[in-house]
Amino acid sequence: MTIDSARTRDYILGMADNINSTFEHELKRLEKRVDALVKVCDQLQDENKSLKQRQDVLTAERANLLQKNEQVRARVEAMIGRLKAMEQGS
Repeated sequence: MTIDSARTRDYILGMADNINSTFEHELKRLEKRVDALVKVCDQLQDENKSLKQRQDVLTAERANLLQKNEQVRARVEAMIGRLKAMEQGS
């Protein structure tokens, strides 16, 4: 092996090491970004589950309030009917 070919080989090996180092750095950076994305996805799933549960509770409360409102309306209408009947009977 001549001196020039040894230098060329060393140069190529140095470049390969540099490329590998850059690749590993980028791979670690990408891994951190993926981990952060997974964490955000987990948080969003938890929040979505919580919001769905809250929506179910609110839907049940709304149905209950609508039912009570209907009962109150029927009672008020009945009272108005009795008052009108008393008024006509007087």
